[in-house]
Amino acid sequence: MYNDDRERRKEVVSVHPNAEIMDQIEELEEKKKKTFSLSGLFDSFKLSRNIGIDLGTATVLVYVQGKGIVLEEPSVVAIDTNTDTILQVGKSAQQMLGRTPGNIVAVRPLRDGVISQYEVTLKMIEYFIRQVCKNMFFPPRVMICSPSGITEVEERAVVDAAREAGASKVYLIEEPMAAAIGAGLDIYSANGNMVVDIGGGTTDIAVLSLGGVVVSESIKIAGDKFDEAIMRYVRRKYNVLIGARTAEGIKKRIGAVYDHSNPQSVEVKGRCITQGLPKVVSINSKEMIEALAEPVTAILDGICSVIERTPPELLGDILRNGIVMTGGGSLLYGFDQLVARVTGIPTRVAEEAVSCVAIGTGKSLDHLDMLQEGAINLSKERKVRL
Repeated sequence: MYNDDRERRKEVVSVHPNAEIMDQIEELEEKKKKTFSLSGLFDSFKLSRNIGIDLGTATVLVYVQGKGIVLEEPSVVAIDTNTDTILQVGKSAQQMLGRTPGNIVAVRPLRDGVISQYEVTLKMIEYFIRQVCKNMFFPPRVMICSPSGITEVEERAVVDAAREAGASKVYLIEEPMAAAIGAGLDIYSANGNMVVDIGGGTTDIAVLSLGGVVVSESIKIAGDKFDEAIMRYVRRKYNVLIGARTAEGIKKRIGAVYDHSNPQSVEVKGRCITQGLPKVVSINSKEMIEALAEPVTAILDGICSVIERTPPELLGDILRNGIVMTGGGSLLYGFDQLVARVTGIPTRVAEEAVSCVAIGTGKSLDHLDMLQEGAINLSKERKVRL
């Protein structure tokens, strides 16, 4: 077949002298196709990428530089206590909460924004890094956000866990700093901005200016405390026991901290305390205001405390720029309106409030070359360089 093609080409060349040039062009095109296919093969195997991790108490979000947020999983791990092995991580493990047999325990290794079970957290981070680094030759550099009130011991635990999980270098950034960057605020100008980040385990409140945190406060009251408050309310008022996942579902569906123009209700299934039998009750959004009053009041007190300690010049900027709320807890109905009424400062919820911290952490990856390993945030490194 090949010889026949050669003979035919010779006949064509004899009739058309330019046919030989056409053959050369075809050969060049074939070489280009082979080159492109090889380059595409190598593109699928990157040497390394920088990764940003929002290591939240309730949810872990992973940001890969150049790609954006590629993974969002609950920070839950299922463990077999007989063999001390990890069975499931993330969404599949979350489905096991409250439903496991005696030898399997579904745990959340992060509490109040910090590591409570080191070995389990290490395995969880390792699992998530492997999920996003399947085709990388070298281990990635990782930036992890941490609460503003984290201690040196807690900070070291996060850094060590990430290193053992496979990161080549580990950097830390404070949550309010990452939240502000993710919300699109210009934190490096001589202008005051106030951020309230309500996560799963902690609420971080900070005033930022010139690339640094001027005043901040981190309180261990956030989404988890909201769930606990709902569980207590249902037990106290209706004598019904409900689980944490049920309380979280109520919070997401009808959670409110301000008068609702159109009240909503939801049916709640639990166990009656007096009879020990299943019971169904109906709860509306107005009751949520009463149920969440205690943790919400604590957050409002924290916001007012930060405002009281803020320099007067920056308060003028905050009055003009307003307060920006981020995190899943800020999505409770009317939370921004309540903060505005209590403080007298215009307040808004950032777009993509849940992922603001992860987005800010990811954007900070562009400055890794200017940081020292283990640095808390960009502002401190800038002060050192200046």
